[in-house]
Amino acid sequence: MPVPQNRGLVSRSLLRESAYRAIRDAIVEGTLAPGERLNDGDLAEWLGVSRTPVREALARLEQAGLVQTKPGRHTLVSPLDVRAVRAAQSVTSAMHELAVREAVPQLGAVELDAMREANARFADALRRNDADGALEADDAFHRVAVTACANAAVATVLDQFTPVLRRLERLRFSSLSGRGSVAQHDRIIALCAAGDVEGAVAATRANWQTLLPLLDAWPEAGTGAGTEAATGEADGPGPGTSRPGGSGTGGRSASGAPEVS
Repeated sequence: MPVPQNRGLVSRSLLRESAYRAIRDAIVEGTLAPGERLNDGDLAEWLGVSRTPVREALARLEQAGLVQTKPGRHTLVSPLDVRAVRAAQSVTSAMHELAVREAVPQLGAVELDAMREANARFADALRRNDADGALEADDAFHRVAVTACANAAVATVLDQFTPVLRRLERLRFSSLSGRGSVAQHDRIIALCAAGDVEGAVAATRANWQTLLPLLDAWPEAGTGAGTEAATGEADGPGPGTSRPGGSGTGGRSASGAPEVS
């Protein structure tokens, strides 16, 4: 299993949450590739923690659809299941629309400036073909409304389903298909600044719908990917697997986007 070289990253006071976020991010970034077999001992060594928070993190990741577990057999990174991603896109889009609807009356100069700054960083990252930077800035842009709406249920749902989309969004932001989001963000900002709730909601919906063409074009669309048969995974190592110290690519393509099994 290819694990990052830096170790002991997890704060002892936040073991459970930190372990979850570290493993989740490694999956989203493609370091842990689709179909990759996960070993809780290797993960615990990488993070510098005991196996307990790692096992708890893997259980949460299974609920989020990023990990698959067969008790007594294996735990592996879920293949990109198009049906699951499509469902996550629908839920995530609806939550962001709700966040904007509730946030617009609360947005002031500080929040609008934060959106503009995040979109500027987003545009810069896209120009530099920095998919990680683009994802971080895109998160920051949308997080303004999520925070301003002060709806804990929205934040909880997004925390669960957004990671499922991130592997797909890395591909979008590693290509020209993500460039149109800069103008869409500008439109959302303008409508929010004008106090146009319905317009801002519609623009937010349009922004999140830009993922749909990628899903429609996905090679495994409609095949029920995400099963053991789809990955060829039984008891052997998953596709792209390498062990610590090996020469695996860490699940990245030449463009830096995660490989697809």
